[in-house]
Amino acid sequence: MKLATLRTANGGTTAALATGTDSYLTLPATDVGALLAQPEWRLVIEKAAEAVGDQNIIAAGDADFAPLLPRAGKVICCGLNYGDHIQEMGRDLPEYPTLFAKYADTLVGANDAVEVHGSGRVDWEAELAVVVGSELFHADEDQAREAIAGYTVANDVSMRDWQSRTLQWFQGKAWDGSTPVGPVMVTADEADQHFEVRGYVNGELVQQGNTSTLVFGPAQLLSYISQFTILRPGDLVLTGTPGGVGMGMTPPRFLKDGDVLTTEIDGIGRLENRFRIHAPVPANA
Repeated sequence: MKLATLRTANGGTTAALATGTDSYLTLPATDVGALLAQPEWRLVIEKAAEAVGDQNIIAAGDADFAPLLPRAGKVICCGLNYGDHIQEMGRDLPEYPTLFAKYADTLVGANDAVEVHGSGRVDWEAELAVVVGSELFHADEDQAREAIAGYTVANDVSMRDWQSRTLQWFQGKAWDGSTPVGPVMVTADEADQHFEVRGYVNGELVQQGNTSTLVFGPAQLLSYISQFTILRPGDLVLTGTPGGVGMGMTPPRFLKDGDVLTTEIDGIGRLENRFRIHAPVPANA
């Protein structure tokens, strides 16, 4: 099944189930994360489907996608996880995952505009993201695999000028309102084993990769992360980006004001976000 978080007319949000008939069924939870926090969340969906009425249906054309997990407790990202991206960044294959964190404040919806103030080197990173469905701590890979609620689309938009200021990536990765996620989560039981990930800038294909080439797969990442921090329902793990990022091009290429960044994964959906980039004022201005 496909789950989304939709904005409502009263200014709130609601979890919703894609019905397969060009509509969404609203669910008794404020967002997908709140839904997954209910131990019997699948039963909650079943009961809502049985009691469906016209007031619970939103036409697909009227759906306004909020960030899938607007209150995610943890947003953990893996860098340098595709072989081709590692090569274009001039690094060796890692022995352990390279991890960094974001906050829920970084997340935006599938079609939201992205406002950037203060960076002139805004880069793209199309990614598969994993949604945690049950608590994990000191888990092995089998336990981690069972705890995956589903998969979604993300773009780890990166401010390279800030990222390169120090050896720590955090300051270039955790900008408020900069990370599109959605439009839906496909539950793990209905998801493909591997995913084709693509990124476009103004319709031009700039990234393409298959998650079969990940150095650390989703279950490996969740298991590894759970060794040092508890993962809970509604947490989000980004699995890394394939080659084709702007910083790896010759010469480097970055997003400009007005550019449209599209992120697409077969079987899940696509993000389409227009960027409003307000570059920093030069020091000698």
